[in-house]
Amino acid sequence: MNQQNISQQVEKQAEAAQKFGKDGMDAMLRSFGTLSKASQAIAVEATDFAKQSFEHGTATLEKLAGVRSLDKALEIQAEYLKASYERTVAQSQKMTELYTNLAKEMAKPFEGIVTQAQQQASKFQDQAFKAQGRAFEQAKDGLNKAQDEAGKTFDAAKDAA
Repeated sequence: MNQQNISQQVEKQAEAAQKFGKDGMDAMLRSFGTLSKASQAIAVEATDFAKQSFEHGTATLEKLAGVRSLDKALEIQAEYLKASYERTVAQSQKMTELYTNLAKEMAKPFEGIVTQAQQQASKFQDQAFKAQGRAFEQAKDGLNKAQDEAGKTFDAAKDAA
């Protein structure tokens, strides 16, 4: 190989490396743009949920303040627990969807890495669904225990009266 061929090969490799670096930087910038938009959507969703939770709790406290009987208070509390649980499960699903969509959208600019990112997102989604299932079971058990305790308290109050 002569000096000219070596120089041409080095030049081609340098151009290829430069193009790869530019393409990678462009993909990264597009990906960060997606991250910025998705983060805003996630923050809005989380803020809305927190606000709704506060309002729901406040409304329940207002209802409880006007209650004159123990059975009505227990009924209001049971309704609150059930509604809170259902809202939490629904919010968990929304957030899982938002984060899954974020992962998919951020991977798009990196065409060569998309398959790997999708596998990781799928694992994350599976873990989230498993965690959600465990949380569902724990919340259901907690609700059942709370209802049992409320029933016992109601029975004791009834017996005392």
